[in-house]
Order: sequence, then structure tokens, then C-alpha cells
Amino acid sequence: MAGIKEQLDELRIDRTEESDETLKKQRRRWISVVLLALLVLAAIFWWVSRPRAAAVQLATAREVTVGGQRTVLNASGYVTARRRATVSSKITGKVLEVLIEEGMEVTEGQVLARLDSSNAAALVSLGAAQLRAARSDSKETRVRLAEARLDLERTEKLAVDRIASQAELDRARARVDSWAARLESQGESVLVAERSLAVSRRALDDTVIRAPFDGVVVAKNAQPGEMISPVSSGGFTRTGIGTIVDMSSLEIEVDVNEAYINRVVPGQRVESTLDSYSDWKIPSSVIAIIPTADRSTATVKVRIGFDELDSRILPDMGVKVAFQGVEQQEGSSTRAASAVVVPIGAIRNDGNTDLVFVVADGRVERRAVRLGDTDGNEAFVLSGLRGGDRVVLTGPAELKDGDVVEEIGQ
Repeated sequence: MAGIKEQLDELRIDRTEESDETLKKQRRRWISVVLLALLVLAAIFWWVSRPRAAAVQLATAREVTVGGQRTVLNASGYVTARRRATVSSKITGKVLEVLIEEGMEVTEGQVLARLDSSNAAALVSLGAAQLRAARSDSKETRVRLAEARLDLERTEKLAVDRIASQAELDRARARVDSWAARLESQGESVLVAERSLAVSRRALDDTVIRAPFDGVVVAKNAQPGEMISPVSSGGFTRTGIGTIVDMSSLEIEVDVNEAYINRVVPGQRVESTLDSYSDWKIPSSVIAIIPTADRSTATVKVRIGFDELDSRILPDMGVKVAFQGVEQQEGSSTRAASAVVVPIGAIRNDGNTDLVFVVADGRVERRAVRLGDTDGNEAFVLSGLRGGDRVVLTGPAELKDGDVVEEIGQ
């Protein structure tokens, strides 16, 4: 029986080993599934978190050679007159006649208008009469004084001979002193009358309005019959007869951004172009830089003078100016300089620093540059770029160093 049992045991299938093998296969399968899921999740995370390329338009920097004299800054402004006056009267009065018209040339002292002078003329007549009366009184007193002196001389002689008493002598001397004092007082009255007459004549002269300097009338502001006053009093009262401009004092005023004012110096050469005559280049130079800045516009005012004036230059005309710079000179010749030209849209500003974004291998590099002049839509870069560099022309405003970019068509 024992032998039969052993033989049956040998024929029995061992299910324990088979079950262990199945568990191992299932475990390996689950491990593979988990690893595959982790790989998928990692791929999804990388795809979501990967740096996205910013869409930009690129431009290629070109290297050019420029002459020794070049434009370092462009600006725009207006023609202004250094001497410009709205001529008014010193008194309030009624306008009788206006002797000017727009465009008329006037000289210093020329009569521009006349006011009603009837009151002032009456005061002059009164002052003259008062002066005549004061002088007449003075003449009478002078005669009386001469008579009193003669009486004094006779009384003194009689007193020596003991004919006239001391009291009579004293009375004669008192009369002389009295008339002398009266004559002195009347002399002061004559002086007062003369001064009063001078004031009245000045008031009469103030009814005549004259040109303060040589110039051209650019505006006529009053007509006969209107009231004029040196101060604004509302209503229909005018404050000026007309406006005169001294054409020899024309100059240019421009507002330069304070970030670029270091490119402007007194005496610097400037090429000016009137908006009305775009093909006419007018030689000019910097007169002065006004030593203050406008905080609301962050600009500094610069005065520019014309080398030669022309009748085509008129006040308040728009003008564009190009400030000229000169490279380092050797002897009498000016060296040519090399520069890189890029579209002006590629230039960005960070405070007082000009910069561009250079693209290499799909990433941007923030690079500071030194600018020269601008020519239309192009800017000259004197340092910081090389010819052939690819720069960002348009792109996101928040672009920063190291960002990944992708070029798009223009």
C-alpha cells in the first residue's frame, strides 16, 4: 500500500509552485503599468511646464560706414521770436485812430495809434496857465523886493545921520526879508507848476501809442471807438493795439527728452528743416540749454539760433532739428566711423539705458547699446551690436533675458 501511495503522490500536480509563478507574473505586470503611467504623467507635466516660445519679429543689423559729422539726436519744435510785444497804452482811454495793419513794418518810435486826448489837453492848458500865474506873481514880488532894498539903503543913510530912528531901520530890514522869503516861496511855486505841467504833458503824450522797437505787425487787436486799458477789466475793453515781432530775433525752441540731453552742448551745430520747406536745410547752432527740466513732460528746453535769417522763416512755424556730432579728429581730417544700423523699433529703453534683444539659438540676450543718430525709421548703433546680429523688432513687452522665442513672418 505504501508503494501505491508513493506512486499516486508522484502523479499528483503541485499547485503551490504554479500559484507562486502566477503571482509573480501579475506583480510584474502591475509594475509595468505603474511605470508606464508615471512616464505618461511625466511627459504630460513636461509638456505643460515647458518654456513656451514667444512669437517675435526679427530684423538683421547692418554694418555701415558713416562720415565724421553725423546726427546724434533728432527733435522737433517751433520758431519763436525773442522780442515780441503786444503794444498797449499806459492809460485807459478811447481809441481815436489806429495806424497799423497786419504785415506792416514799423520802426522804433513810430506812431501806431492815438487815444482821445481832450482831457489830457485840458490838463496841459490848466497847468500852463498855473505856471504863467506863478511866474507873474514872482515878477511882482521881485519888484517889491527891489523897492524894499532901496528903502533899506535910504533908511540906513538916515540912521547914520541920526535922522531915522532904529525902529524905522528895523522895519525896513524886515520888509526886505519878508519880500525875499515871499520870492523864494513863489520860486518853489513856479517849480511845482513846471513839474505839474510836465506831468500833464506826459499824460498827453501817453495818448499816443508808439512802437517799442523795429519789427513787423503780426496782429491788429483794436479798432477806432473801442476802449483800451493796460490791464484787463473785462467787458469790451481791449488790452492791446497790436502785436509786433522783431524778425531779427527769430530762433528755435525745442523740448529734448532729459534722457538724451547729454547729447546736446552749447555751440553745437544743428541742421534745421521747416515743415513748410522740407527740402531746405537751414544751418543753425545751439544758443543755450535752459538749466531746468519740466517734470510733467521730462524734457529740457533748448534754444537754437539760425546762422542766417530768411523771409521764409516765420514765427510759430513747425521745425525739425538734427543735432550734429563730430567724431574724434586726427589732424585736420575727420575719421570715418563704423556703425550698425537697425530699425528704430528694435531699440528699447530701460531708464537711462538703450538696449536691444539679440536672438541666438532660439533665445534672447538683453544687450545694452550706445546710439548715434536716427535716419527716418533707422537708428545708428555705435557699440553693443555687430553686423549680422538678429534683433527683436516686435514682441511681448515683458520679454526678458534668456526667454525662448519663435520668429514669425512680417
